[in-house]
Amino acid sequence: MLKIGIVGCGYMGVMHLNSYLHIDGVEVTAVSGVVSDAAKAAVAQTNAEVYEDAKEMIETAELDVIDICLPTFLHAEYGLLAMEHAKYVFIEKPVALTVEEGEALIAKSRETGCRVQVGQVIRFWDEYVELRRMVESGVYGQIVNANFRRISSRPDWGHNNWLRNPTLSGGCGQDLHIHDVDYVLSLFGEPKSFYTVTNTIGEPNSYINTLMQYDEFVVGVEGTWDLPAAHPFEATFRVAFEKAAVEYAGGKLMMYDENGAHEILLEKREITGSKYAKGAASGNITDLGGYYNELSYFCERAKNGEEIGEARLADAVRSLRFLMKELAFGK
Repeated sequence: MLKIGIVGCGYMGVMHLNSYLHIDGVEVTAVSGVVSDAAKAAVAQTNAEVYEDAKEMIETAELDVIDICLPTFLHAEYGLLAMEHAKYVFIEKPVALTVEEGEALIAKSRETGCRVQVGQVIRFWDEYVELRRMVESGVYGQIVNANFRRISSRPDWGHNNWLRNPTLSGGCGQDLHIHDVDYVLSLFGEPKSFYTVTNTIGEPNSYINTLMQYDEFVVGVEGTWDLPAAHPFEATFRVAFEKAAVEYAGGKLMMYDENGAHEILLEKREITGSKYAKGAASGNITDLGGYYNELSYFCERAKNGEEIGEARLADAVRSLRFLMKELAFGK
């Protein structure tokens, strides 16, 4: 049985805990940062020991896996410590606040032999996995152009409003836009050139739009979290191939080709058994979806003592480095 400790039991920590409840061969045996009613209710479904001090948990609990779900500015500090006490560590995205912190995590991983996965969850979201299959198979020919878009209302749900403080979260770029940046880089590699614009009114870098030029196609990546509270969260993509166009919007994955419009229905695993399987009281995404997929993948690697092949630490630092270039360009 894989023993798991969760550091930080806020919105994302609860999401991870609920995912682990549905993964065979794992048990959450230690948690820290249990404050909200949602977190207390989720932890009550386990036999986990609750720690007030996260560092004490990392240093003293017997754990195979340490899962860090703390605010971004704490990722590096607790990630470095966790790698000294566990063979496998999961760090929520973004991997760190700065590239320098990310490089320190890479160095510690090499020093300790700890295997690290980062929560770039879009790589594991069913519709994005299907898009990757289409691109890599070449079934619809070459890509002509693509657009990825992620927009949200202002993120006022973080504890003590930490998300709205860029010195703690990195702002919209690191917390929201980096999802699509990481996915695009994982799918196409780095572009030969790019052009970025950011907003000039309001919270700095709360709107980011980048056009990436590849040898044979262009990709646009747009992100913002500066919309009114009434505006729904949206994560969409549209990819034009030579023989078809694929679009994910409004919860539907659609194919448009010479035969008309067709919805692509993906087989999804029904997750039941947890009263809180829909996540915490607030947040953008209301099911376990890609969170379950990424943690299932991670746990399978940990059970078998295997290397992490997807959403690796080095990948996350590369994405962070590219994001920083975007923000510098957009000034």
